Amino acid sequence: MFLIGFPLLIIPFAIYNIFAFLFGVTDWTGPVVSVHIVSGAQWSISWSDLLIGFGIFVLFAEMLKATRIGMRSIIDHMLSMVIFVAMLLEFLLVQRAATSPFFLLMLIAFVDVLGGFTITIRTAERDINLAAADKIVSS
Repeated sequence: MFLIGFPLLIIPFAIYNIFAFLFGVTDWTGPVVSVHIVSGAQWSISWSDLLIGFGIFVLFAEMLKATRIGMRSIIDHMLSMVIFVAMLLEFLLVQRAATSPFFLLMLIAFVDVLGGFTITIRTAERDINLAAADKIVSS
């Protein structure tokens, strides 16, 4: 499968940078659409809400990918760490990236790094335990 060695969180990171630097978007809180809810309230959805929601769905896909074991998985985790470090540096050093939506995307990337390594280690432990159980000989 092609996407196993590709960190998907680069997609929301790239979308943010394209809109912030190429199109000059500075206000991420402007409403995109307003939805009338049964209770009578109006729910306004902003660009940042859409981007963060998309990032959370991508995080779910990354967590599913983390359950696989192999060289591609290790490379994927390393690339996820590179993306997180790049986002952290951009957040600290670039003025247009010092926004709440970008910070939340960076937090999602951090959860991806921690979760990915944790899930991979736990899955590998189970594989080792199952492999060791096959070698038990009854007397």
